[in-house]
Amino acid sequence: MARRKPNDDAAQQRTALPSSAPSGFFTRRPWLLALVLVVVTFVAYQPAWHAGFIWDDDDHLTANPAMTVPHGLRMIWSSLAVSRYYPLTLTSFWAQRQLWGLNPLPYHLVNIALHAINGILVFLVLRRLRITAAWLVAALWVLHPVNVESVAWVTELKNTQSGVFFFLALLYFLRFEDGADRRWYTLAFLSGLAAMLSKPSTVVLPLVLLLCVWWERKHWRRVDLVRIAPFFGMALGMSALTIIEQHGHIARVETMEWKLGVAERLLIASKALWFYAAKLLWPINLAFVYPRWEVPADSFSAWLPLAGLIAVGLVLWVWRAQSWGQAMLFGIGCFVAALLPVLGFVDVFYFRYSFVADHFQYLASIGLIAVAVNAAVVIGRRFGEKVRHLGIFAAGVVLLTLGVSTWSQDRIYQDDETLWRDTLAKNPKAWMAHNNLGMVLQKSGRDTEAIEQYTQSLRINPQNAEAHYNLGDVYSQVGRINDAIGQFEQALRIRPDFAEAHNNLGVVLTRAGKVPEAIGQFEQALRVDPNYAEAHLNLGLALAQAGRMTEAQEQWEQALRINPGYAETLNALARLRAIR
Repeated sequence: MARRKPNDDAAQQRTALPSSAPSGFFTRRPWLLALVLVVVTFVAYQPAWHAGFIWDDDDHLTANPAMTVPHGLRMIWSSLAVSRYYPLTLTSFWAQRQLWGLNPLPYHLVNIALHAINGILVFLVLRRLRITAAWLVAALWVLHPVNVESVAWVTELKNTQSGVFFFLALLYFLRFEDGADRRWYTLAFLSGLAAMLSKPSTVVLPLVLLLCVWWERKHWRRVDLVRIAPFFGMALGMSALTIIEQHGHIARVETMEWKLGVAERLLIASKALWFYAAKLLWPINLAFVYPRWEVPADSFSAWLPLAGLIAVGLVLWVWRAQSWGQAMLFGIGCFVAALLPVLGFVDVFYFRYSFVADHFQYLASIGLIAVAVNAAVVIGRRFGEKVRHLGIFAAGVVLLTLGVSTWSQDRIYQDDETLWRDTLAKNPKAWMAHNNLGMVLQKSGRDTEAIEQYTQSLRINPQNAEAHYNLGDVYSQVGRINDAIGQFEQALRIRPDFAEAHNNLGVVLTRAGKVPEAIGQFEQALRVDPNYAEAHLNLGLALAQAGRMTEAQEQWEQALRINPGYAETLNALARLRAIR
């Protein structure tokens, strides 16, 4: 297909301040900036080289059955029940699992490398859009500590991998805009699809594309909407799939935490936007789990963040003809658009713990950083050439400060105990952190400390079925059978379909000599989850204890069909055959 000449009129209309000398230096030598970004990223994230796996890494990788079974890839792509529906990210985990097993170092190095690549792509996108000091925006973003959660946490390969495809989609689409060569359009569409299959929150891509087109020409044409329409179609399909998947997870732990009205959701969204902006401009006390807000719609103060957003929007709209107003509209527009999926308008499982998280603004932060850099450059130029060197020095100090802060923040993610203790130091009411720290302590044999953490979790949130279950489990381990029974029963009152609680209650009932009741609990567990191999094993053991050997054998054989290498089941069958 013939290639048309670039649209010179559109190029002349792009709003951008003249490039500063450093920007021009890196514009002429992008390979040098790429090298610098890679080096500083690996240095800033050096503590992650020695980090292990933490929360949710088991669900996505270390204990995910799809990573090891022969038909794992089919499970990943065809089922909503395999962790979450991030099939391309889970495929990456599957490939890495085959290459280096469960050695955490390569997983961390991959995340760091992808973050560095994203920094390079950010520079290329911003340079193509003629954004002021694109090199500085990219460097600030790469080194900003708010991104540590996305890079140091193995699970957030979702962010780093989807980011690569997201930025490639932007680059390819802009390249298509330059020459109308449909090959670039195809690459943009495929990259967008790969981004959404890596992490569904990238469904904001078509909105960002629209903003980029507006930034280029300061208006939209009908052809722009036609070109971006397929991206919207793809985004709507992935959004619907994600809502269904999230609803399935939420339904299993249905509580009042999800009962939010329209006004409350609007207040949460407006407060979240200010929260993210504040953490970008002043990244102090970054936490893995922030306090979950109460947003009473009948409180005057709760409406102030929304009023502030409306005021900012009105000011920018009034001054939209000015270059600085257009720059702020574009940057803030990208910031808001990228955060839309996680502002509370739709339910996300993580909102059970907090309405905000650092990794939610991995992509969004670029827009606000660009606005801040643009504002600093504009102010600096008003003072003339004499402050140019002072500005460069200030930029160096900020970059160094962010890099040191990132290095320090990175150490929090060394292991689960370090992570949860830091979380509780910053957010003592994080009931989930108390519960998870208890699990860490229990695994290391510190049962008394584990009981204290579970108890504290329940003081904060008595409806926390997981803490009741874990407390019952540790009581069972230390021989407090009646206490264990009480905790499992309480967990089931809160979550009647809690299969693991039914199973463990059956185990302690068996130990208490209440075999018929135990059989009933195992059967209930299997009604909830027919593929629960451990419940089949335990039901078989209880049936054998009741003298029902034929039924016991059937349960053990079913357990082996689900998990062919289940050693305990193989031993049970061997003992049965020896008796017979």
